[in-house]
This record gives sequence, C-alpha cells and structure tokens, in this order.
Amino acid sequence: MRQLIEDLKAAGWYLTNDGKGSHRKYAHAKVGRKVIISGQTGADAFHYQEKLVKKAIREVQL
Repeated sequence: MRQLIEDLKAAGWYLTNDGKGSHRKYAHAKVGRKVIISGQTGADAFHYQEKLVKKAIREVQL
C-alpha cells in the first residue's frame, strides 16, 4: 500500500479529506475523478488496486 500511495503522490495526486476509516481518496487537478485506496498502509495491495493506480497515473501523463 505504501508504494501505491507514493506512486500516486509522485504523479501529482493529493489526499482529500473525504475518506472514511481505512479508505483514502486521492484527486488530481488534471483529472475529473477521484481514486479510492482502501486498506491499512502496511498491508499488501490487491491486484485490482495496483491496476487502478497504474491506470490513474497513465491518465495524468496523457
């Protein structure tokens, strides 16, 4: 999880204040949607979460 969050932040995504519990919402000024990352920061990421973050980073780079 930590690596996914670092990758998002490096691509310009920032944490918003509207996440609940272990869910964190990230937004980007260039993209009109948010990315939600769930789970504890020390946990292993699921495959779908890795794909979601890669897709979000690609959207910003286009």
